[in-house]
Amino acid sequence: MTTLTLHASGPESPAEVWDRYARPARWREWSPQISRVEVPGERLAAGLRGQVFGPVGPGLPFEVEAVDDAAREWAWTVGLGPVRVRLLHWVAAAPAGGTTTGLRLTGPAPLVLGYAPLARLALGRLVRPLS
Repeated sequence: MTTLTLHASGPESPAEVWDRYARPARWREWSPQISRVEVPGERLAAGLRGQVFGPVGPGLPFEVEAVDDAAREWAWTVGLGPVRVRLLHWVAAAPAGGTTTGLRLTGPAPLVLGYAPLARLALGRLVRPLS
């Protein structure tokens, strides 16, 4: 197992960034690797299960492990069978204004390291105004 932590800062407000996380229907707005999300609810909640779809191929099942709206943190696991990646996300006000967001990925090294460039891109878009 490998763990990697990524950060991004930008001008968007923490409340808006958290809303982009908290409503899975919004994930595709800022995450170019996500084309759609299928979930039986509108907001993140512990125990929520669904599927996340990329631009090609089948969807990957996921389960939200924990959500803390007050702390603006959440964790989920995505993957098939024994091949899984755990993602822990958080949102905080940046010292100079705007938002800093973080992501800690834990899983098999090839998946974590292979996903890191896409995750960096998505985090950078997450903390900026959407065009």
